[in-house]
Amino acid sequence: MSGIEPIDLRELDKNVANVYEGIVVASKRARQLNDENKIEFQALISTIPTSNATDDDAEDILNPAQLKIALEHEKKDKPHIQAIKEVLACKFQYDYKK
Repeated sequence: MSGIEPIDLRELDKNVANVYEGIVVASKRARQLNDENKIEFQALISTIPTSNATDDDAEDILNPAQLKIALEHEKKDKPHIQAIKEVLACKFQYDYKK
């Protein structure tokens, strides 16, 4: 588990119109990143061959390949951290619906 790293909201304010807008933009980007991570994880899990065990038995058996993929995914930054880093680095543009 990583420690909590505070961010200076004034840094966020430099790249967006105001802090509140920056937080909303970061939260929406975090949702996008989370959805992308879920799709990527499901695609990787689907490549693992399944065993012949029934569903009840399958929950009790650890699949080393699945465990490895899960651990690699857990090492990534969480979506909200990635989103804040992207906002701070101005890696994307956003626009309002009209």
